[in-house]
Amino acid sequence: MTEIVPSSIAPTAANYAHAILTEAPQRLLHTSGVVPIAPDGSVPDGVSAQADVVWANLSAILAEADMSSTDVVSVTTYVVHGEDLAAVMAARDRALGGHRVASTLVTVPALARPEWRLEITLVAAR
Repeated sequence: MTEIVPSSIAPTAANYAHAILTEAPQRLLHTSGVVPIAPDGSVPDGVSAQADVVWANLSAILAEADMSSTDVVSVTTYVVHGEDLAAVMAARDRALGGHRVASTLVTVPALARPEWRLEITLVAAR
C-alpha cells in the first residue's frame, strides 16, 4: 500500500492520508458500520469510551479475517453532532498505531440508537 500525497493540493487536516493505493490485493475486507456495543452487551457512556469499544470490535473483526490495523486502507466515522471529535480521532490514531489511512469523519444528527455516539466502517486489503 502506498500513500498518495499530491504536492499540488493542501496537506490533510489531521493524521490521515488523502488516498491509499493498493495494488493487486488478494483479499479485501469491508465492514458494516461497527457500533459501541461491548461483548457483554453494554454501551459505555461518553464518545471516548465508545470509540475505544468500536475500535476493539474492529480489531476483533480484523483478527478474525487474519488481518491487522496495518491492512486498513480506509475508515469512515460517523459521530453525533456536538461530540468531542478530537477524542474520536485520538482513538482512531491509537488503534491504527501510526498507520495512516484514507479517513472521512462525518457528523450526523443521530444514529440508529440514541445511546450510540459514533459508528465506524472500514476497508482493509492484503
